[in-house]
Amino acid sequence: SSSVGYTIMRKTADLTVVQKTTIDTLRKEGKTQKVIAKEAGCSQSSVSKHINREAKGRKRCGRKKCTSNRDNRTLERIVKQNPFKNVGEIHKEWTAAGVSASRTTTHRCMQDMGFSCRIPCVKPLLNNRQHQKCLAWAKDKKDWTAAEWSKIMFSDESKFCISFGNQGPRVWRKRGEAQNPCCLRSSVKFPQSLMVWGAMSSAGVGPLCFLRSKVNAAIYQEVLEHFMLPAADQLYGDAYFIFQQDLAPAH
Repeated sequence: SSSVGYTIMRKTADLTVVQKTTIDTLRKEGKTQKVIAKEAGCSQSSVSKHINREAKGRKRCGRKKCTSNRDNRTLERIVKQNPFKNVGEIHKEWTAAGVSASRTTTHRCMQDMGFSCRIPCVKPLLNNRQHQKCLAWAKDKKDWTAAEWSKIMFSDESKFCISFGNQGPRVWRKRGEAQNPCCLRSSVKFPQSLMVWGAMSSAGVGPLCFLRSKVNAAIYQEVLEHFMLPAADQLYGDAYFIFQQDLAPAH
């Protein structure tokens, strides 16, 4: 038996992304079209047509866009003014501004601008004074080394919502805007929930403590005695560490 090697010749329109990338890379290295065709697994004419097409720029095909750049800027402004609106509401406001476009076109234009419909991040609602205190704390610790941070054991209580299906509306935002204040959904303090205390550090995590009642000074002292101190002994032993807590009244 004998094996016969062969190369699949493709038309320029049938070139894969890998083949096009290979052609572009080898061309920058100064390879001849014959060598490029052999490496890419296509005909030499396909290589030549691809190179010429990239040099001249491929003409746009398909139906002409029904919206102008000015219309697109109007749409982007509408989305940024209230990113929590759904596509139908945004489309209605856009057409009210004099733009003739379908709901599908509106959705496609938003995606072309980089907007994606995502579940918003939830952050506590802070006032200006609280923002300033958080910023001052961050500036004070910005030059800390990893060794200094490894000595801190952080702790906090967190509420976990028992009910489901209350994530709220989605938000239209671009990549990198997850923490943008206009794209955040504010949380409230008193949903139906379960309170859990926990601690963590670079050395590991401590046990969880499920709190069945409101946290006051007496309850918090019991948590420290029965959960924090054993966790500190387990994570740090006799080594030096800093116990970090927030400014809750019980703390």
